[in-house]
Amino acid sequence: MSKIDRPLSPHVEIYKWPFPAILSISHRATGAGLALGAILVTVWLFAALSGDDAFALVQRFRESIIGRLMLFGWLFAFVYHLLNGVRHMRWDAGYGFDLKSTYRSGWIMVCGTVIISVLTWIIVR
Repeated sequence: MSKIDRPLSPHVEIYKWPFPAILSISHRATGAGLALGAILVTVWLFAALSGDDAFALVQRFRESIIGRLMLFGWLFAFVYHLLNGVRHMRWDAGYGFDLKSTYRSGWIMVCGTVIISVLTWIIVR
């Protein structure tokens, strides 16, 4: 068969992603981030059980800039995943399926995530 010079189907990069799709993908990504963060918490707990030297090493990492960024990222992922889960439970109950409500609840969830994460970080630190 000879190759016919036809236009290729448009690639995903040229499409504008709908806001609900971005939120859905982010929900999955934060779930994966929470799983990775749980591994780090497990390492921290094992270090605490292993003795003072191991615990001090993990604590030094946790207090570093990278450790703090990872901890804030884990907090942000937790709050995002929690609020989006509440949003999904509302959908499971049959509310908020129209497009306007979907966008409104999405923006409320995003703004709530930022506000709750920052306030928690300030208060706990």
